Amino acid sequence: MIDAAKLDTVRATLAADGYLLDVREAGDRVAVAISATPEACEDCLVPKSLMADILHDALGVDTDRIDLVYPNDD
Repeated sequence: MIDAAKLDTVRATLAADGYLLDVREAGDRVAVAISATPEACEDCLVPKSLMADILHDALGVDTDRIDLVYPNDD
């Protein structure tokens, strides 16, 4: 179950570094896209595995059910 308050905290933290967070539930999976604004701090975004752990806590789903897309992913 998504914890809106925790997700808002993650969203605010990313926004402070110039990133946007989009979360969409799709059946038993959660699609998460992080995109960069022109002001984004390229060195501030944590590795995907760490972000998946952070999102696991906020989204309430196992990390293997999170489809995470980062800026510049093909």
